[in-house]
Amino acid sequence: TTEIVQDGQDAIARLSAIVPDMVILDLNLPHVHGSEILRTVRGDERLAETRVIVTTTHWQGAEEVEQEADLVILKPVGYEQLRDLASRFLPRESET
Repeated sequence: TTEIVQDGQDAIARLSAIVPDMVILDLNLPHVHGSEILRTVRGDERLAETRVIVTTTHWQGAEEVEQEADLVILKPVGYEQLRDLASRFLPRESET
């Protein structure tokens, strides 16, 4: 299942209700910056196994999130590239 949210406030609300396998997170979100959402994920025991891929248009400032994210990539990133990157971090069906 894939869920898409429009801003940082929606992301935090959804993360309080679900435990996703993965979060693909843009740093530049309205209302709540992506780095704050990353801190929320990493600070929540329920989300300890959640993988986080961060996307950004500017590397400047992304260095600080590198230590918390599983992967930081520069945009633009195409659908197939993102799918391939995400598949590296998700468990295979035979492993679940």
